[in-house]
Amino acid sequence: MQRGGLPDDAVVLSGEELADLQDRLFQLRCAAEDIATAATDGTGGAELLRLATELAHTARGLERLR
Repeated sequence: MQRGGLPDDAVVLSGEELADLQDRLFQLRCAAEDIATAATDGTGGAELLRLATELAHTARGLERLR
């Protein structure tokens, strides 16, 4: 069944919520790119671990829509 032309399982975000989600997705992409760059540059394991931990933290934040 649809209400207001939207399916029952539709998710509606305000413009502010969408902008926040886009910002957090950008942060996630940047964190992933930092790891790729560090690995290419031969960065040591401790720094790669720190970057990977930061990436995981950013991803966890994305699991929860605010």
